[in-house]
Amino acid sequence: MTRATRTSPGDSTTPEPAAKTGGRRAASARVRLPRIGGLRGRLIVTVVVVALISAVTATALAYRESREAVLKRAQSAAVDDFRNSVERLSPELDVPADPRSLARFADEVSSGLRGSLVVARYREITAVSAPSADRTRLTPALRAAVRSHSRVSIQRVEQGGQPWLALGAPVGLDAPARHGSAARPSGVEVYAVVSLAEEERDTAELVRSVQGGLVPVVLLSAVLALLAARTALRPVRRLARATRRLATGELTIRVEEKGRDELAELAHTFNETAGALEHSVGELREQEALARRFVADVSHELRTPLAAMTMVSSVLEEDADQLTPDTAHAARTVSAETAKLARLVDDLIEISRFDARAVALTVHELDLAEAVRATLAARGWSDRVEADLPPGIRARADRRRLDVIVANLVGNALRHGAPPVTLTVRAAEDWLTVAVADHGPGLAPETARHVFDRFYKADSARARSEGSGLGMAIALENARLHGGTIEIAPPAPGVGAVFTLRLPLRTDSAS
Repeated sequence: MTRATRTSPGDSTTPEPAAKTGGRRAASARVRLPRIGGLRGRLIVTVVVVALISAVTATALAYRESREAVLKRAQSAAVDDFRNSVERLSPELDVPADPRSLARFADEVSSGLRGSLVVARYREITAVSAPSADRTRLTPALRAAVRSHSRVSIQRVEQGGQPWLALGAPVGLDAPARHGSAARPSGVEVYAVVSLAEEERDTAELVRSVQGGLVPVVLLSAVLALLAARTALRPVRRLARATRRLATGELTIRVEEKGRDELAELAHTFNETAGALEHSVGELREQEALARRFVADVSHELRTPLAAMTMVSSVLEEDADQLTPDTAHAARTVSAETAKLARLVDDLIEISRFDARAVALTVHELDLAEAVRATLAARGWSDRVEADLPPGIRARADRRRLDVIVANLVGNALRHGAPPVTLTVRAAEDWLTVAVADHGPGLAPETARHVFDRFYKADSARARSEGSGLGMAIALENARLHGGTIEIAPPAPGVGAVFTLRLPLRTDSAS
C-alpha cells in the first residue's frame, strides 16, 4: 500500500536548489571520511579484508600447486635423464671397478645431467664428478633406499633455502636398472644431485606476478565497497536525520519508503511511530491548552465577585470591634480567607499569562536601592530585613516585575526562614545580583529541587498555609523574562537558605 508522505520545510526529502545541494554535497564529500567505527567504515573494512584474504589464499594455493607441478615436471625430466645416462653408460663400466673407471663413469653421467654433481660408489671406492661439491645432500635414507631397491630412488632436500633433487640407483651387470627389472647387481651405486633453483625462480616469478595484482584487486574492492556502502547506507542516514529532527520536536517529519526490503520496513515503522507520536502530542497539547484556558477563564470570572467580597469583608473587618466576639472573629476570618483567595486568583491569572506567552516587559531606568527599599517599605518589612543597598546602581528593568521577584524572595525568607534576613544588592560586569539570605535551617536537597515548582510546599502536612505555592514559580518566570535567573546556594554552616537573583543591567527586550 502506498502511503502519503508529508514533508516539512527543511526536510531531507524536500527538493532544494540544485546548485546549493550540489555544493553542499561536494563540500561534505571533501571533508567526510568513513569512520572506522561507523557502519560504513566497518562495511568497507570487512569487504576489503575479505577481498584481501581471498586474494592471498588464492595466491598461496596457486603458488603451491604451480610449484608442485613445476617441480614434478623437473623431477620427471631429471629422473629420465639420469636413468638414460646410467643405462647408456653402464655397459661400458668395468666390474670390479677401479677408481679411474669409476671417476670416468661419474663424469660421463654428470655430463648428461647438465653438469650436476654425480657420485659413484663401489665398495670402498668413491668417485665424484666435482670433488669440491657438497655431498651432504645425499642422505643416509637415500643410500639405504638405493641398496634395497633396484629402481631409481629420489628425494627432495632443502639446503640453504634452495630445493635440490637427489637421485640414486644401483648399476646392473647385464641389464639396465628399469622398473622392476631383475638385473644382477654390480655393486656399483650412482647418485646425482640436481639443482631445482631454476624451477624455483620460475615459480617465484609467477608468484610475484600474482602479488602485483593484489593491490589493484584490493583497491578495486575498496572502491566497490564504498559505492555499495553509500547505496546501502543512504536510507539509514536519511532515517537518522529524520530521527534527530523528530527528537527536536519536528513531529511532522517523515521519511520516504522505497522498495520492500528491511530498510523500507524500518522506514514504514518510523513513519508510523512519528505519526502516533504526533497524534498523542497533539492531543496532550490540546488538553493542556484547554486546561490553561479553563484556569484563566475561571480566574477571570472569579475576579469580579472576589473584588466585591474583598470590599465587603474589609468593611466588616473594620467594624469588627463593634460586633460581638463571635461575629468579629467570623468577619476577620472571612476577610483573611477572601484576601488569600484573591491573591491565589491573581497568581493563577499571572501564571496563565506566562503560559500563553502574553506577558510583556515595561522597562524603565531604575535606581536599584530606591526600588528595593520601596518594595520592603510597601510590605512593612523595612525593619525586619537587613538591607545592603549601595547607592548609584542603576539598571533597565520592569519595576513591577522586579518588585514581585524581590517580594517573593524576601517573603519566603521571612515566612519559612529565621532572622536575621539579609538582602544584598551588587552590580558587576553588566549583571545585577540581589541575594536574599536567612539564618533558618536551610533547604533540604529534595526541597531545593522543587522549590520553583508550581503549588509545591515543602511541608506536605500543612496543606493550608499563607502562601499559594505559586510565588517562587512566578518569581522565576519574571527573572527569565528579564533574561536572568534565580539560583539557590548550596548549604553552608551557619547560613540558611540563600536565593540569588541574577539579572542583566540592561534589559532591551520588551517581551
